[in-house]
Amino acid sequence: MWRQHRMLLKLSLLLLCNYCFSGVIGLVTYDEKAIVVNGQRRILISGSIHYPRSTPEMWPDLIEKAKEGGLDVIQTYVFWNGHEPSPGQYYFGDRYDLVKFIKLVQEAGLYVHLRIGPYVCAEWNFGGFPVWLKYVPGISFRTDNEPFKIAMKGFTVKIVDMMKEEKLFESQGGPIILAQIENEYGPMEYELGDPARAYTDYVAKMAVGLGIGVPWVMCKQDDAPDPIINTCNGFYCDWFSPNRRYKPKMWTENWTGWFTEFGGPVPHRPAEDLAFSVAKFIQKGGSFMNYYMYHGGTNFGRTAGGPFIGTSYDYDAPLDEFGLLREPKWGHLRDLHRAIKLCEPALVYSEPAVKILGDKQEAHVFNYKSGGCAAFLANYNTKYFANVAFGDMHYHLPPWSISILPDCKTTVFNTARVGSQSAHMKMTPVGDGFAWQSFNEEPASYDDSTITVSGLLEQINTTRDVTDYLWYSTDVKIDSNEEFLKNGKYPELTIISAGHALHVFINGQLSGTAYGSLEDPRLTFKESMKLRAGLNKISILSIAVGLPNIGPHFETWNAGVLGPVMLSGLNEGRRDLSWQKWSYKIGLEGEALGLHSLSGSSTVEWVEASLAAQRQHLTWHKTLFSAPEGDVPLALDMGTMGKGQVWINGKSIGRYWPAYKASGGTCGSCNYAGTYNEKKCESNCGEASQRWYHVPRSWLKPTGNLLVVFEEWGGDPNGISFVGRTIESVCADIFEWQPTIANYWRQVSGKDATPIRPKAHLWCAPGQKISSIRFASFGTPEGSCGSFREGSCHAHKSYNAFETRCIGQQSCSVSIAPEVFGGDPCPNTLKKLSVEAVCS
Repeated sequence: MWRQHRMLLKLSLLLLCNYCFSGVIGLVTYDEKAIVVNGQRRILISGSIHYPRSTPEMWPDLIEKAKEGGLDVIQTYVFWNGHEPSPGQYYFGDRYDLVKFIKLVQEAGLYVHLRIGPYVCAEWNFGGFPVWLKYVPGISFRTDNEPFKIAMKGFTVKIVDMMKEEKLFESQGGPIILAQIENEYGPMEYELGDPARAYTDYVAKMAVGLGIGVPWVMCKQDDAPDPIINTCNGFYCDWFSPNRRYKPKMWTENWTGWFTEFGGPVPHRPAEDLAFSVAKFIQKGGSFMNYYMYHGGTNFGRTAGGPFIGTSYDYDAPLDEFGLLREPKWGHLRDLHRAIKLCEPALVYSEPAVKILGDKQEAHVFNYKSGGCAAFLANYNTKYFANVAFGDMHYHLPPWSISILPDCKTTVFNTARVGSQSAHMKMTPVGDGFAWQSFNEEPASYDDSTITVSGLLEQINTTRDVTDYLWYSTDVKIDSNEEFLKNGKYPELTIISAGHALHVFINGQLSGTAYGSLEDPRLTFKESMKLRAGLNKISILSIAVGLPNIGPHFETWNAGVLGPVMLSGLNEGRRDLSWQKWSYKIGLEGEALGLHSLSGSSTVEWVEASLAAQRQHLTWHKTLFSAPEGDVPLALDMGTMGKGQVWINGKSIGRYWPAYKASGGTCGSCNYAGTYNEKKCESNCGEASQRWYHVPRSWLKPTGNLLVVFEEWGGDPNGISFVGRTIESVCADIFEWQPTIANYWRQVSGKDATPIRPKAHLWCAPGQKISSIRFASFGTPEGSCGSFREGSCHAHKSYNAFETRCIGQQSCSVSIAPEVFGGDPCPNTLKKLSVEAVCS
């Protein structure tokens, strides 16, 4: 025990020294129960919002909605490759204006957790590392390697010094209360052994030595050296304990969903299970919990990693990709946060006493210093309700749920009882159609920049990731006496590639396509080739779809055609083309000409799309348009296109690939109860993994906007349109005695303790009104929003109540009481209301 006290004293002195270094204004400390900010012990609720995945114009609204949702902290990574695109050349403008983002968070009255890394993973290109880092002599990523340590320290110091200069650490009066060094390094340390452990010690000492005056964390790092706090990432972290008794229990990534991959279904996580995971963590002594993501956003440009990560990084987050509330997830979590805050005075001081209430039921009880208690009642059964006795009362607990009782008597929240509105979103065509012009890219046109060598070159080492595209070309001579010229059994071309996709052209004609997947980016192309007597040109357009972002030494991973490249079915049998002369061209002609920009697009002769060949491969399309009216969030519907990239006014929206349909998956009904994983609840099976591509309104002018699309496969641009993201319908699904905080306050305030009936609140988006009631039933309705159906008990005036109060209104509320719906349709039965209203 004395040893622990001595270490804690040493830690306190070290932190105090850091404060002195920075100039003391605010203090951030910790113990086993809480983060302590300026002497106040806190249970902190946090959410990840990554500044480059949205626009500066979106930031204030995202931050304000996070605050309204009950967050205390905004968490973000720092993206090295965005800030230092070339060695020593820094960029902190536009979407990478980190200081502006942090100051906006501060203005909103929230704290910041700054995850400097500088490795981020994050499904971001190259894990956030700049590609030039790969070519530093003698470098080896994320291990006890001097070139790497020098480089990562240099960037870390750059960011820390910038934060100090702007006085953004809490120790200087700023909002940053926590910082992170490295990221999820524990699994790498396990694989790499002693050099990795030496690296862990190095980065920990380096970070602490920077004297920022706030604690550092290392996530998924069980051996994080003192005073750094080790933290948990995952779908559940209630099982987690920090590596020292005097450190708080922190959860840096509670995954609200999962990322979208091209070729995969879209994952979703039920609001009930997400709330359950948070309540279970808090009842087990958790003091800091962060949603990853709270707003996922968009992988603009070529920032998506993986490879094969989609342009959308929506992540099924409480704020969707466009910044709109995802209901009921946002509202349900807001109510959860309110309930947790009611318990905070007990949570930050006492260890929970655990009481067994049944076979799979238990209570966690926290006692206030001044008397009284707060309790969490849990039912871990995944199928059945449980009636449990606690204190002198009985409680009805739904499956896989936790009830929160701030006074150990009154239930104010249950994780499985969703009282907030649900919303079905729709994408509605807006604006006028497009008048397209086209320009065809010629396969492998060469100039002085062409490279010719014997053998096959690795793609990333050749392109340095300045483009997705690399041409490989070689000549094949076919003798006139080849047997296949007589019998028509053309030879077969086999190409082995490290990924990620390729198109094969024979004498300028597209002859085939192949691509890999996130699970295995490697690919094998094998097709019969229509060759002719004499000289034939084989051209391969190899395509990268984002660089890897995770794994040991991912800087050594390859892409492109590494061979062998074989031609079989000739008189000689098989011919190996791998080591003959190959010519290489980096990028596309249209890229070199800057066809995506207004100035560059005027350098070539475009053809009216109606006169161009239909569904032509390797085609640039452009159009000028006026911005759609209104202020609803916008996207491009790219459903008729194949694969390529899209720009608006010279800014890259990102990669599109609707032709890659989602295979496999478990689409269909999804039960919230039971342990969640990213494969449990999915949508889009058999459909495009991503059809809509976010267009920030701030990127548009009233008129004269330039839209440029590069299409690889031959999609139809006439099907492209603008769509606005709006609410199609809203739902409420609430029990007549739903627990509410309002009832708790009535009880503790000494006023009438008779519970008040909850209300169904419905609201459409600004500019929309409730036009009709699609479903309404007070009784025992079944199903979920969008598929409600009447049960055995139904009040026949259910529709009347909503049609009278809601039609023509932007919002309305209806009390959930039998008299409102014409009387009790089934006495002595617990009833609920299910309603769906159409917005237009």
